[in-house]
Amino acid sequence: MYHPTTRVLAVLELLQTHGRLSGVEMSARLAVDPRTLRRYIVTLEEMGIPITTERGRHGGYALMAGFKLPPMMFTNDEALALAIGLLAARSLGFAEAAPAVASAQAKLERIMPANLKRRVRAIDETVRLDMIRAVAPRDNDALVTLSSAALAQQRVCLRYRAPDGGETERDFDAYGLAFRGGCWYVTGLCHLRAGMRSFRIDRVVKVEPRPVSFARPAGFDALGYLNQSLAVMQREHAVDVLLHTDLKTASAHFHGALGVFDQAPDGVLLRCTTDDLDWFAGHLAGLPFDFAVRAPEQLRTSLAKLAERLLRMAGTLR
Repeated sequence: MYHPTTRVLAVLELLQTHGRLSGVEMSARLAVDPRTLRRYIVTLEEMGIPITTERGRHGGYALMAGFKLPPMMFTNDEALALAIGLLAARSLGFAEAAPAVASAQAKLERIMPANLKRRVRAIDETVRLDMIRAVAPRDNDALVTLSSAALAQQRVCLRYRAPDGGETERDFDAYGLAFRGGCWYVTGLCHLRAGMRSFRIDRVVKVEPRPVSFARPAGFDALGYLNQSLAVMQREHAVDVLLHTDLKTASAHFHGALGVFDQAPDGVLLRCTTDDLDWFAGHLAGLPFDFAVRAPEQLRTSLAKLAERLLRMAGTLR
């Protein structure tokens, strides 16, 4: 249900968009009776918005000719943030995002000064974000419901489809949502497995609120938890490497999600798992600092094979 203030603003938006509307049409659009609509009109008039009223059966409402709301005063940096934000929203895998972004941008442009309008359009027409791998949820409902449940700390019933097509249902306490690797995830306490779990939102079949509340851990970082849980996920090989650098540099070169980093007296200790030691060896070979492999022995073999291949390609070995 809409808050009265929201509907007052909706009345103003309708008048700005359509110029003139009959009382019957406005009441229908807002799902209110004519008397309630009239109260909203009076509220706008008390705020200093000049509205002309035509009485009678076919009467209506319109903003006074020539009236425009004062332009929003954005700094150049604020205008840039808005433009990039709208562009990102369209690229992050939101279902049906493009129409919503276009509508939001049109509303902003109607009240923006000409110079800021040009800046926003320039960003939209010339900037592209590399998010082509984004996987869109089937619709926005799951994302909106889960984010609302996380904020309200309200339990939900979540039906989930696994990659093999099998479906399971569980009660779930959503602690937070995160976007990683082109996908949206929700992280929280799964009551089916009695432990913390993360689920891809594009695989959520159905989500319904439960009349049960929960307490979210203070300061919970959904993206941080997701990164760490993926880094320590069980894979074929456990890797232990000492990186001869500082923690900040190590995290930057491994994008903070490939493994778990611990400060050590002589560098940074990286612990992670992988199914492909040859791929991991290639990643290590591209680092701008030295390292020492502690485990497994097969990783040393993969590095040696890679070194021989590079030397052969460089013409040193025959």
